[in-house]
Amino acid sequence: MQDLDVFLTASVAFIISFLAIPVVLKIADRKKLYDVPDERKLHTHHVSSLGGVGVFVGFVFALLLAVQGTIYPEFQYFFAAILVTFFLGLKDDLVALSASKKFVGQILAASIIIHLGGLRLDSMHGVLGLTEIPEAFSLALSYLTIIFIINSYNLIDGIDGLAGSLGLLATLVFGTYFLIIGDGGYALLAFALAGSLVAFLIFNHHPAKIFMGDCGSLVLGLVCSILAIRFINIANAPNINIVLPEAVPLAMAVIIIPLSDTIRVFATRILNGKSPFSPDRTHIHHLLLDRGLGHAAVTFTLVSANVVLISLTYTFRFMGPTWTLVGLLTLVFGSVGALYLTRPRRRLVVAKKPLAETAELQTRTSKVLNIASSLKDKLKIDQN
Repeated sequence: MQDLDVFLTASVAFIISFLAIPVVLKIADRKKLYDVPDERKLHTHHVSSLGGVGVFVGFVFALLLAVQGTIYPEFQYFFAAILVTFFLGLKDDLVALSASKKFVGQILAASIIIHLGGLRLDSMHGVLGLTEIPEAFSLALSYLTIIFIINSYNLIDGIDGLAGSLGLLATLVFGTYFLIIGDGGYALLAFALAGSLVAFLIFNHHPAKIFMGDCGSLVLGLVCSILAIRFINIANAPNINIVLPEAVPLAMAVIIIPLSDTIRVFATRILNGKSPFSPDRTHIHHLLLDRGLGHAAVTFTLVSANVVLISLTYTFRFMGPTWTLVGLLTLVFGSVGALYLTRPRRRLVVAKKPLAETAELQTRTSKVLNIASSLKDKLKIDQN
């Protein structure tokens, strides 16, 4: 029966989002609510960035129908945090918000999840030989994890289909695990979002008819942070049928592409004396685009790499949580570092005119100057 509930929830989320996104497109077209291209944007025409509205509507509607609040009382606080994040992103899509205001909103959402929802990281689960950790460190680590994952999916949303595809992969992996071990509420949470993302990707493949926008990517990041923390907390519990002591590296492997990209970009910007939120073209998808890959090829490459990294982490989990995590991070940052250092350099090309055309231009210019000088002399003579 639980499998049927998950299937119905994902189907309802898909149908509602699939029907809602065309309505959003019509409203955006009527009200001229577009993401206008500039020198940093990769698209060349006006595209609405309100696709997250359709994802949000389908996801929340399906979840409200499926999840029983008496069994999962913390979900009411998750809904509150999701609402905060959604409206924060929606305002940024309509009226640009400063990075500081977005950061304050993310802290508010994280505080609702941690303090009211009771979801936090209270153990290192064997990483560096640590298990239980002090409460102050637990709170700091939980805040850092949620905020980093939120921004990871927000910043990776740079080309058509990428953020949605990576989010779909993460929700399917986490949701499948929760479904197998019987953690029904969190399985419904994951598959409801997965159903909405499938509907969104129909409209977001290259060339995209609509973008996810901050209202979608911030919600996606928040839900993935909830799923990741829940996975880490429950995968090491002794009373479940599939125990995974290496929960920390496995959870990181599921979200490693957006997470590692954000860590690298933030660190690079800070080392260069810039704000970590300052825009540039150093994201992993930019590096691949500069090598001549198209949007679809970049998305396929990064999603495939994510699948490979999850498989390798699971295969080599016998190494223990610490060395598995070290191996994962070394492989990812080493590969991206090599890609960054060997990226093609952009050249400034100055177009030269043919000599005959240049001489003709100089002749025309000299004639104009001579005529202007003659008119000026004539006016002086007339005045005298």
